[in-house]
Amino acid sequence: IETVKTRGKIVLLIDYHLGIFVSLLGQKAKQRTSKLHLKMSLERKPGLLQSMGLGGMAACFAVNFTHPIETVKTRMQVSGAGVGTTVAETFAEGGIRPFYKGLLFAFGRELSYTSIKLGAYAPVRDALGAGKESPFYLKFVAGALTGGVGSLVGNPFDVLKTLSQANKGKVVPLTSLVGEMYQNQGIGGFYRGVEVNVMRACILNATKMGVYDLTKGYVTEYTGWSRSDIRTAFSSAFVAGFFMTCTVSPADNLRTRLMNQPTDKKIYNGFVDCLVKTVKNDGILSLWRGFVPIWARFAPQATLQLLTLEQLYRVCGFKSI
Repeated sequence: IETVKTRGKIVLLIDYHLGIFVSLLGQKAKQRTSKLHLKMSLERKPGLLQSMGLGGMAACFAVNFTHPIETVKTRMQVSGAGVGTTVAETFAEGGIRPFYKGLLFAFGRELSYTSIKLGAYAPVRDALGAGKESPFYLKFVAGALTGGVGSLVGNPFDVLKTLSQANKGKVVPLTSLVGEMYQNQGIGGFYRGVEVNVMRACILNATKMGVYDLTKGYVTEYTGWSRSDIRTAFSSAFVAGFFMTCTVSPADNLRTRLMNQPTDKKIYNGFVDCLVKTVKNDGILSLWRGFVPIWARFAPQATLQLLTLEQLYRVCGFKSI
């Protein structure tokens, strides 16, 4: 009888531990399955319109923080004054509020121009076949294409934003500014400076997205971080911001001069005329005027835009850029 009882206890003990073992196996299987599902979901690629929508959302979020820097940069390019003088003069107009002049037009610009240049990059890059092993220039081509198309769509908002930011008087209502521009110059007035704006956008986005994409590859290779890691995105975006400033400053200065012409007259007869007069009057280095505020805007803006877009991709279950 005692032997039977002992054997019964042993059987129960084995059965108990076997149950725990099976339960642990089941939990591990579930964890592996959930990780597999997450990995598969993050490998999904967004469609063109989906990516553009997320790009616009990311850009509108970022512009709230970078618009004051953009205002200082624009006024420096127009007046030729230094950073300290420009900030002091702008603040004297009415405190913080003047730094946000033209914010409404900036939102329109982000929802048109930036949603295309930022959001459409990944789908266009994939359509061109610019994968990990592809030549680096294909990434720059994808950035230039999306930047150029976006600038054509968003040029009217760019013109109105520049005029609003450079205006040191009272805030001009949206309807009045649009009405005056249309009355004096027609539809063509909203596309002043479009040639240099397209050039700038192509250079800017080719540098921004191309350098960002390439840097992510180097960062993942040397650190072991994944492409979707926030550290990878942050460091890559910061590097992209510096190179953007180096390549875009000349076109950015010329664009500001062309777009800031009065609504009732023209100072420059196109891009070439503006370039010649600027270099003749102010010297070649004037094309890099405002380098510090441009970088101070580009670095955080690129970082905020790209970090936000990457997180939106992740939340929606899409593969990172």
